[in-house]
Amino acid sequence: MSLPVFLAEPGSLEAVGVGTLYVLDGPEARHAASVRRIRVGESLEVVDGAGTALRGVVEEVEPESVVLRVVGRSVEAVPDVALVLVQALAKGDRDERAIEAATEIGVDAVVPWQAERSVSVWAGPRQERGEKRWAAVVAAAAKQSRRARVPEVRTLVRGTAIVDIAAAAAAAGSVMIALHESATVPLASVVLPSQGEILVVVGPEGGLTESEVGAMSAAGAAVARLGPHVLRTSTAGPVALAILAERLGRWARPVPAR
Repeated sequence: MSLPVFLAEPGSLEAVGVGTLYVLDGPEARHAASVRRIRVGESLEVVDGAGTALRGVVEEVEPESVVLRVVGRSVEAVPDVALVLVQALAKGDRDERAIEAATEIGVDAVVPWQAERSVSVWAGPRQERGEKRWAAVVAAAAKQSRRARVPEVRTLVRGTAIVDIAAAAAAAGSVMIALHESATVPLASVVLPSQGEILVVVGPEGGLTESEVGAMSAAGAAVARLGPHVLRTSTAGPVALAILAERLGRWARPVPAR
């Protein structure tokens, strides 16, 4: 049976070693004590979202804190090539479903994009609320999938600013891949970098416009298709990331012992 996973502050576990006591506090401790009803003698895991994971046995439970003795520790390596999902804002919760599945698959960062055909609009206070909501979604998905690294949620990209990101990626030796149904090159054939980032761009419900595709391509982005059928905006990103993760050999690597 998988152990329950709780999230600590980024970097807060770096100095915690096997055999020491660790105190989990804050909202995660309250959730452990009151919702999960963790008891003395049970085992659990704590991750810091920055790569470090602890396995411990609970020695004391209070309403605001859980004390555990650390019996295992591991560090999840930083990948040579980061996978980044640039997800266009979509109506309903389709964009959230996309980043949730992407996190489970192993995405390293997500970028909200206000595309030309995005029905959902983040303006004013709604942008801050939206970015916080995305951060909560990826944190929960990382815990569910037992990841020691929580994907970064980057700042909203508005409209044609996506072209600047494409140009910066090309200049840095990274690659941006815009998914489009009219592309003739399959995703499996796109040349991948050995370092840097792979940014996968997914449009909203109405898809990418020809002007968006043309501008990204002119700035150095690759334009690729996933297959013979058109996928929903909530599905396309996760499917593309799964293909790329396999091509990068990520799924062939052993899981760090904890």
